[in-house]
Amino acid sequence: MTTPHQQPVHVRSGHAAEFDDHPHDECGVLGISTPHGDGVAQLAFFGLFALQHRGQEAAGIAVSDGQRARLHKDPGLVSTVFTPEALAPLTGYHAIGHTRYSTTGGSSHRNIQPFLVETMHGPLAVAHNGNLVNAPALRDELLQRGFGLTATSDTEVLTLMLAAAGGTSWQERLERTLPAWKGAFSMVMLMADEVIAVRDPWGFRPLSVGRLPAGGHAVASETCALATLGCVEIDEVRPGEMITLRGAELIRHQALAPATTPARCTFEFVYFSRPDSVWADRSVHEVRQRLGEELANEAFVDADVVIPVPDSSIPAAIGYARASGLPFNDGLIKNRYIGRTFIEPTQDIRERGVALKFNALGENLRGKRVVMIDDSLVRGTTAGPLVKLVRDAGATEVHLRITCPPITHACHFGVDMGHDGDLMAARHTVPEMVDLIGADSLAFLSLDGMMRAVAAQEDQRDGYCNACFTGRYPIAVGSAQTKLSFEGVLA
Repeated sequence: MTTPHQQPVHVRSGHAAEFDDHPHDECGVLGISTPHGDGVAQLAFFGLFALQHRGQEAAGIAVSDGQRARLHKDPGLVSTVFTPEALAPLTGYHAIGHTRYSTTGGSSHRNIQPFLVETMHGPLAVAHNGNLVNAPALRDELLQRGFGLTATSDTEVLTLMLAAAGGTSWQERLERTLPAWKGAFSMVMLMADEVIAVRDPWGFRPLSVGRLPAGGHAVASETCALATLGCVEIDEVRPGEMITLRGAELIRHQALAPATTPARCTFEFVYFSRPDSVWADRSVHEVRQRLGEELANEAFVDADVVIPVPDSSIPAAIGYARASGLPFNDGLIKNRYIGRTFIEPTQDIRERGVALKFNALGENLRGKRVVMIDDSLVRGTTAGPLVKLVRDAGATEVHLRITCPPITHACHFGVDMGHDGDLMAARHTVPEMVDLIGADSLAFLSLDGMMRAVAAQEDQRDGYCNACFTGRYPIAVGSAQTKLSFEGVLA
């Protein structure tokens, strides 16, 4: 192990996003089909707006009017990519949309989704949330067959494989192609006159479907987007299930047998999903409060106040305070509008690091023993500066509590949290991390405690992927690629 002097905690310079040490999800996906075609692109815009938290690098919408498909996509947030002028030409009955954070392929324009291609069967657009662990082999096979690839994302691989598949319908082509895909995929596909959604047999990433109030249906990564659109009869897309949306028609078909043991990503509950979403019949907000309660039961410390690292840790801090009997209060105020700034910080701001994103409330911290709740500790780049920020505001003690176990292994299923060597808990013991971040104490929630919060019934706790905590991957990942492994040729 390195010593604290050899491995100082620091905050990297650059974009505001670099002051965020949370894992990043790949993206959010959305599909809509209506019988009337009134404002389908506008509906997609509002649905994507509700999924903005899942990806802020880029956004795209593809629409079809039954014959012709149109596409608009660009880097940036949903609200800046889709101006009224950009939405106006996107007319039709069917739409898919995507908000992106890259995990396979870089952030260049060529990797923005949806991908839209012309095929002998008509237009095909694809948007994808997840990561295929066998993407390198599938990509090599396409190259050997003479396909020209224009992007470095595994989503392009999926698109071209589907475009080249045999069959009399897109459903049949998809069923023929699905068995070759190993890994995480919650996908939406746009054809001339329908939208198809499919979820991998393990159910890694969330996907739900609902009925639109004015007719038709929508499918989205999270129920919060469906609620924004006013959907009713919301239901989870089952692992291995294929959903066809065609105007007022909804067809459900089990295209692949579900895995014997599901592998839902636990981090959807810990951090990724919006708190007003529901997944696996559990309220995300309720689960986060229970994470805090379990953490208080396992790692109580006598203190004067419990504060969250906003925003995702607020429910957990409420739960910790409730279970511990300690008062809850705000101690950090987050600048929610910083987004992904492309203006280089001044040297002074760079040295202050997290001051770009957080300010401390001295009146709530001064002279207090503080329990600071955060949802995760990944590389450790912001924990130290946050502890210092709270201490500089007058706190006499700062005790950091994390609502999940130590992250010791990389994710290969659509979450960008770095490689094993980047992860603080993979390189340091808890006492070493305490020294590195400058806290008075540090404690993580146990795996058992996390699963008690996530799944109330013991027989449901095996249906989740916890590989980033345990190193036990639900499927083999030996051939899994790094994020930029396809960038060698296409610069």
